[in-house]
Amino acid sequence: MAGLSIRKDICELDLLSLGALVHRLDPGIIPFRKARSFDIHVSGGEYNVAANLADCFGMKTAIATAMVNYPIGELVQGRVREMGVTPIYKWFEHDGVRGPNLATVYSDRGHGVRGPVVFYNRANEAGAMLKPGDFDWKAIFAKGVRWFHSGGIFASIGPNTADLIIEGMAEAKAAGAVTSFDLNYRAKLWASVGGEAKGQQVIRKIVGNLDALIGNEEDLQKGLGIKGPDVEAGKSKLDPDTFFQLIEKVVKEFPNIKLVGTTLRDVHSTNRHDWAAVLWLNGKRYVSPTCELDVLDRIGGGDGFASGLIHGLLTGRSPDEALRLGWAHGALLTTFPGDTTMARRDEVETFAKGGSARVQR
Repeated sequence: MAGLSIRKDICELDLLSLGALVHRLDPGIIPFRKARSFDIHVSGGEYNVAANLADCFGMKTAIATAMVNYPIGELVQGRVREMGVTPIYKWFEHDGVRGPNLATVYSDRGHGVRGPVVFYNRANEAGAMLKPGDFDWKAIFAKGVRWFHSGGIFASIGPNTADLIIEGMAEAKAAGAVTSFDLNYRAKLWASVGGEAKGQQVIRKIVGNLDALIGNEEDLQKGLGIKGPDVEAGKSKLDPDTFFQLIEKVVKEFPNIKLVGTTLRDVHSTNRHDWAAVLWLNGKRYVSPTCELDVLDRIGGGDGFASGLIHGLLTGRSPDEALRLGWAHGALLTTFPGDTTMARRDEVETFAKGGSARVQR
């Protein structure tokens, strides 16, 4: 099996993501039914990776996405600019009443024994209207792109978004970019368009045409319909052997896959997690350290892992170092409010090497 091949020549973009931008309303620890105010976070599973790579790691990234000409669109555009991500927008005009809209995600943070609750308003969403032919991929990739990334959230929201992902992946591979996909299986989203069977049909078609896969055990089983091994009673949820056994089944069925990575969590409460990560790369296995997390906001931790891992691989780090960067960045991201990073690269590097939370003087 040929290994993961990353371009080393000069490219305009280190990473290009394809996905939908959303705004998340966050009332903190207050349930929405009792909320009086909320913070607004600009997010999107695919966008978060590009934003993290640009803001924390100083890499050149872009997002191909839908944008709506109305005040919420202006708010979102401003946040995209702040994070240093180059926008490639397909524009839509708002009719002043019904849309098209940029989707709204509602998510409180929960606390202690009370878990976070997430629900959506993705009605008449501009991102769901995207389709093949909406982006000039040849012109985009002609300037050089090293890595192309999309995910299962975007695949689930519209009748043609999965086909657009496949179109983009094909152009990316032809241009020499690594192609990656975060399964990000969301049962609520797939339930609205045909359920688990439809999700597996769509996702399997995409996964058969890419290089790298991000997804936890549930993502792999529900998104791809591959049964995991039986877990022995008393085994820790952080035991990597179970996940590696599942990965072996995945790559046997999809031999095009050269990389599979994920985080491992043992959730004791909303605010206390044990955290680790694993990487399967070119047939070899890598395991991160395990740490205890005091979680402020868990949304976006997986995207934090993906961006740190991708940064490590794009900058020529060893697989073990790249995994540790993903593990460290994902851990730090859970200590900030919002879906995207507020970490500095030196903080990530220090924690990846075994640094502590002692005061920095």
